[in-house]
Amino acid sequence: MRTIIFILQKEFLQIFRNRMMLPIIFVMPVIQLLILAHAATYEMKTIRTHIVDLDQSPSSRELVSKFKGSSFYRMVGYSFNYELAEKDIEKGTADLVIQIPQDFEKDLINEKEASISLVINAINGSAASLINAYTLAIVRDYNLNLVTELISRKVKQPIGIEYSYWFNPELNYKTYMVPGILVLLVTIIAFFLSGMNVVREKEIGTIEQINVTPIKKYQFIAGKLIPFWIIAMFELAFGLMVAKLFFDIPIVGSIGLVFGVAAIYLVAVLALGLIISTLSDTMQQSMFLTWFFLVIFILMSGLFTAVDSMPDWARAINIINPIAYFIEIIRMILLKGAGLKNIVHQLTALIIYAFVALSVAVWRYKKVA
Repeated sequence: MRTIIFILQKEFLQIFRNRMMLPIIFVMPVIQLLILAHAATYEMKTIRTHIVDLDQSPSSRELVSKFKGSSFYRMVGYSFNYELAEKDIEKGTADLVIQIPQDFEKDLINEKEASISLVINAINGSAASLINAYTLAIVRDYNLNLVTELISRKVKQPIGIEYSYWFNPELNYKTYMVPGILVLLVTIIAFFLSGMNVVREKEIGTIEQINVTPIKKYQFIAGKLIPFWIIAMFELAFGLMVAKLFFDIPIVGSIGLVFGVAAIYLVAVLALGLIISTLSDTMQQSMFLTWFFLVIFILMSGLFTAVDSMPDWARAINIINPIAYFIEIIRMILLKGAGLKNIVHQLTALIIYAFVALSVAVWRYKKVA
């Protein structure tokens, strides 16, 4: 134990003597959290809309007013010619064209149904899906008003609908994204630093000196990983404080449970970094390998796209993705108030993952006495 303490002192001295390392560890994650929480969003704040109203009736103007009254829609054109609106789509100055045909109100009155045309710029498929969903929601609301008006002539009290959104009642996208971004930042710190740690010893030539000392393998690995485990836990605590103060992220569940799971998760991530470190001969190799795996883990973690929406083969591969487990756990604890019994499956997977990764890291490190 005394040997490990001496190694820890040496590692912390190396970390705090490196002036370039301190901003990377303590400043950049906070800046990234503040920026990504606002930037990493699929919400459509501005939908550039061109209206082609060929009917010019009270009904068509009422429908158009619903779009104008929404904060999501910005009118970039209003014409009576579809070709003009089509040019706006082609030039990229409009995202949506709403065409209301002639006899729109007449068909509503006589035929009890009418149609409108939506043309959406679908270069960005995700954005197009959201535009379509937002627009159809407004059209459905307009339909509901027409039906309610029709029913109210016969029934004094038409049916009312009340919505209840659980766990995120305000539908705030930051509430969903910030916990995942926080996991990402903690992972980057732990993964990159542990991945470069042993390699740095190789490059400066001190690894040979360490190998001929009486330090045992487990003491060396513990001394290398524990400092970054402590730093990552501190980053998580500081990140949670920033998330609460700046974004008012609800913390419904147990903070102790969050840190307990994080402690296991960080062992797995640090062990993966150490494996990469033992496989690499230079810091450049280590950074490339770390970045290769990190990009795959992040894109398949469920941070930006739901894991359930992935194909079967991708979900099968995702079993070896520790980030996916921790993002799901931290969202469940913070937003739903999940307890230990609710996350036992994900937690068991992380424990197995940490044990296997650490065992491989110890096996891969070759110490010549």
